Amino acid sequence: MRPQRALISVSDKRKVVEFAKELAKLGIEIVSTGGTAKLLRDSGVKVKDISQLTGFPEIMEGRVKTLHPKVHGGILADRRKDEHLKAMRELEIEPIDIVVVNLYPFKETLKKGANLDEIIENIDIGGPTMVRAAAKNFKSVAVVVDPEDYEKVVKELKEKGEISLKTRFYLARKAFNLTAHYDALIAEFFYSIDEEGTPVNLREMRDPLTITFEKVLDLRYGENPHQRGAFYKEVFISEPCVARAEKIQGEKELSFNNIYDLDGALNLVLEFDPEKEGIACAIIKHANPCGIALGNTPQEAYEKALKTDPISAFGGIIAFNSTVNQEVAELITERFYECIIAPDYQEEALKILKKKKNLRVLTTKGLKGLERRGKESPFDYRRVVGGLLVQDRDLTTYLPEKLKVVSRREPTEKEWEDLLFAFKVVKWVKSNSVVYAKDKVAVGIGVGQTSRIDSARCAIEKAQSVGIDLNGAVLASEAFFPFRDSVDEAAKVGITAIIQPGGSIRDQEVIEAANEHNIAMVFTGIRHFRH
Repeated sequence: MRPQRALISVSDKRKVVEFAKELAKLGIEIVSTGGTAKLLRDSGVKVKDISQLTGFPEIMEGRVKTLHPKVHGGILADRRKDEHLKAMRELEIEPIDIVVVNLYPFKETLKKGANLDEIIENIDIGGPTMVRAAAKNFKSVAVVVDPEDYEKVVKELKEKGEISLKTRFYLARKAFNLTAHYDALIAEFFYSIDEEGTPVNLREMRDPLTITFEKVLDLRYGENPHQRGAFYKEVFISEPCVARAEKIQGEKELSFNNIYDLDGALNLVLEFDPEKEGIACAIIKHANPCGIALGNTPQEAYEKALKTDPISAFGGIIAFNSTVNQEVAELITERFYECIIAPDYQEEALKILKKKKNLRVLTTKGLKGLERRGKESPFDYRRVVGGLLVQDRDLTTYLPEKLKVVSRREPTEKEWEDLLFAFKVVKWVKSNSVVYAKDKVAVGIGVGQTSRIDSARCAIEKAQSVGIDLNGAVLASEAFFPFRDSVDEAAKVGITAIIQPGGSIRDQEVIEAANEHNIAMVFTGIRHFRH
């Protein structure tokens, strides 16, 4: 059945004039509100004001205009039911066959830093009500919330004289998705403020949990080619992160695994303040660092990181916490890497990196917003079949007041520097994990073993395989030692200091082993399991 009437009330006015003109050409009456009505009328479209339809004026500065039985009766009437049609005739309710509505710009208002009153005024009430009503009644009504669908609707009307049930159902899906997303954004905002509008950080584990993300891009596939994949981002995130990073070079698109590894690499180098601690370079492979070092220059940090495990670095991901310069770009192009991410790049460095056409180059556009880390995105989400695990993000590496020397010997100043460096690194290594460090370089990394002693031995073997002397190095473990065996193993290669959370029932046994070998041992009181 050919539609008789369309109600158009949009905030996003892209393409709406052209769409309304096409509907009018097809003999469809246009009903509209406020600014949309004015725009259409000024553009030569014949428009019936909503107040003419309802017989009631818009009131309360436009807060109440479409919340009326003559609007919702016209939308919700099931055209297949005689009693609905009878009610429409008796109450003089005109059918509304197409609802063209997109919602007040709540997200945009929030992002521009508006005051609370303006934000509240941009919470749409009538719009979502009409959208949900039309979507519920998709068997009789078409609801259009996306300007990109205008052409599809017009095409069907011209070719078939109606909008097919298949298309109406497609449009209803999009409509419910829009209102769900919209309401989730409002909920997120309300959980971020108090009743006066003052920002708070509630970190509440809500019940039910409603979260929403916006699609960044479709991926070629997921972890493996037989899995589909897409990348989504949190809406209000403003800290430096992969979701906000810009790809400025590279012909290939990013893959699922690239993005996951880029996230790990960037988070690892952001543990280090380039002004206070030095320039950090991390090389990541399969979600684990195979090299990480601090240096006075990007090239020094890169060369030191590469020496730890040059074989694993092949095809890896590189991250820096500072600007990439020409000198390190030359070194990077000598080998094969998938991606590189950094706050910025010198112009000459980008010219050099372009020699590798498949090397994806990403920038976080500086480190602005780092102080907001965790405030807008406080939770970590892990999917399991049938459920979702939610936890606070692990943003506390160690607390100075909790550091406790438990051995007879105190660490030297140099050992302290390497211990704290190593503990920041081991936080980003899959458990069970240990890291050996020397001169602010991770010289041995043991990843993801089912026993801590195996991690300790694997790291030693990795270091020795490339000729690294561990004598005088320190060791970091992300969790406590359940036995003294890892301490004994470390002592054999000359480890002089160990940092670990502590908390084992055998802590005393482990401390005694450290004392026997004259190893300084520090407890952090903070564990960093990473699965």
